[in-house]
Amino acid sequence: MKTILSDISGLLLDLDGVVYIGERVIEGAPEAVRYFKQKNITCRFTTNTTVRSVASLHRKLKNFNLPVENEEIFSAVKAAVRFLHQMGRPSCYLLLTKDPAGDFAAFPVSETEPEYVIIGDVGKYWNYELVNKVFHMVLNGAKMIALHKGRFWQTEQGLQVDMGAFVTALEYATGQKALVIGKPSPVFFQQVLEDMGLKPAQTAMVGDDIESDIGGAQGAGMKGILVKTGKYRPELVKNSKIKPDLVIDSLADLVDYL
Repeated sequence: MKTILSDISGLLLDLDGVVYIGERVIEGAPEAVRYFKQKNITCRFTTNTTVRSVASLHRKLKNFNLPVENEEIFSAVKAAVRFLHQMGRPSCYLLLTKDPAGDFAAFPVSETEPEYVIIGDVGKYWNYELVNKVFHMVLNGAKMIALHKGRFWQTEQGLQVDMGAFVTALEYATGQKALVIGKPSPVFFQQVLEDMGLKPAQTAMVGDDIESDIGGAQGAGMKGILVKTGKYRPELVKNSKIKPDLVIDSLADLVDYL
């Protein structure tokens, strides 16, 4: 198995479910990250979370005693900001909580006729009025950017429905497909590769989601390493057409393959 990763010089490490679950760090994760860095493996800490800014994610990782720099964090929020900068300075309606909304400070906000609606996870604030408001914005010409389209996510209380259900509802109602910017979008993986300065064949993605993490990475030409933590479920893997390049119990076990 070691030959599978013999040419790997960069790792994309998913956060929630691979490095931590909620407010609990996964055993051996900090030691594994330190080992990767000692071996001069370039690391990017990737996440589809839309409820934290990059700065907030950095503080959380530091509290877990993880040797992570701010610029090594690559979230769906960060990918969306980079994409919007490429579009100039478009007006946006931010369907986000206060913390991650701060990362979009460079763009003017419109509550009525935005050019883009940025759809993140607003948790308990999802309701008919909010969905209907975005519905009318899209009918008036706004384009939808979904930070991700996850079906469910792992919490300390178990699996919970994710924002993909609401994105799909808006797509159905408006007849417009949202641009998905987070994993498994090719846009996300291309941005991370450019940031790392590596080619796909030199990198591997470590994740707990067979579709977003493993499928997305393999679609971008990377290796996909599935961990049996977080949202991993044997039945999901069995029923998926996606075949990981490697399956390990946890991030800590990756040390043995590098």
